[in-house]
Amino acid sequence: MNRFYSSVLNPMYEGVNLDELCVATYLIACRKNEDPIIKATAIGIEQTTGSWVDVPEETEEVRINYAAKILAIYEVPDYENQSNVNDDIAEDGKRWYIVRMGYPTVNIEDNIPLLFATILGNVTAMPYLRILDIDFPKSYVSKFKGPKFGIEGIRKILGAYGRPLLNNMIKPCTGYTPDVGAKLFYEAAVGGVDLIKDDELIGGDRSFNSLEERVKKNMDAAHRADKVKGEVTMYAVNITDEISRLKDNAYKAIKAGANCLMVDTFGIGLSALRDLAEDPKITVPILSHCCFGASWTVSQYQGVSSLVLTKLTRMCGADTMLLEPPYGKFDITKAKYIKNCIASAAKFYDLKPTLPMVGGGVIPGLVPQLVDDIGPDVLLGVGAGIHAHPMGPAAGAKAMRVAMDATMKGVNLREAAKSCEELACAIKIWGIYGETNVKDNYAL
Repeated sequence: MNRFYSSVLNPMYEGVNLDELCVATYLIACRKNEDPIIKATAIGIEQTTGSWVDVPEETEEVRINYAAKILAIYEVPDYENQSNVNDDIAEDGKRWYIVRMGYPTVNIEDNIPLLFATILGNVTAMPYLRILDIDFPKSYVSKFKGPKFGIEGIRKILGAYGRPLLNNMIKPCTGYTPDVGAKLFYEAAVGGVDLIKDDELIGGDRSFNSLEERVKKNMDAAHRADKVKGEVTMYAVNITDEISRLKDNAYKAIKAGANCLMVDTFGIGLSALRDLAEDPKITVPILSHCCFGASWTVSQYQGVSSLVLTKLTRMCGADTMLLEPPYGKFDITKAKYIKNCIASAAKFYDLKPTLPMVGGGVIPGLVPQLVDDIGPDVLLGVGAGIHAHPMGPAAGAKAMRVAMDATMKGVNLREAAKSCEELACAIKIWGIYGETNVKDNYAL
């Protein structure tokens, strides 16, 4: 019998303990007459117990306990007859398969680098192989603490319920002094922003903008704004840095008064995010920025789906995470964006829900669509839509808050703009989604 057809390596779902497997779903292409069972099984062996040729100590017992298990292979379309294959596919054409492969959790436990080495590993160098999803069993996820605060924890800090939350990124992105940043911070905060964050491009200590001074001056601006508006403002300071400096940055920022931290998750690594989130000394929420992650996800045939990264970011402890919508500067598909928003906050065993932060060209005219998509439990990330408002950052923030309030009350934005000059100005410049092509606003 061909060993690649063995039921040890190709069991049925009903024949395995799914609580002992992380199940990866792949999109794989094969040549017209290539055997998909052999290809899938060879991938599974390569990523677990064996190699391209049998090795003596890869015994049947080793394969039973540690080899990947091919649980399903589905061809799309689902050919039954070779004559149809011959008619439909050219000799140099491809056949496409969805492959479900179970990896024993004993191989990887809660070791994120080994998870990547195993499920993505060497085989991602192959053409036409993409990870669509990973199903994690409860026994595996239980080793992760997930978000400390999540949606409810952030709302409790802010005292803000029953509406979307508003985020602003300080612009310019980098190159400014703490005094300039604090001025911009105050203007946005006093206009009604709930959470102001550093841009992803300024992290840790910079020669022109030290971490401690940035935190002290921005938190002073936050407290001054809070007295005026009667609301709390959070500040997510970007502590992104070399791993050897990351914890020191976090402790230094909290000591200086920061009430939120931010990291560029895929620059520091998911394990570093987890280390921060599970540290009892870190007593403030963590905002996860997704920059660089798209380099893993952008090809429809290679790499890994953003859905996998969303699930892992939540497992590793992000209290809020940036998810790019399809309407602004970027072109993620709507279905993938919705799936990521769901994965951030839907029930995931005992993990707290992560607050989805939607950003990338958000303007007041997008608010009704964004809230219609995912409801009020969303952090709307607005950078230039606040700082580039012709009437100033405070006016830009006010325009967003009025748009948010109107949306929650079911009031048309143009109707709301009749009594809000700031919103009317934003609509005149940037438009309303559904009335105009708002993508014309962006040069990207």
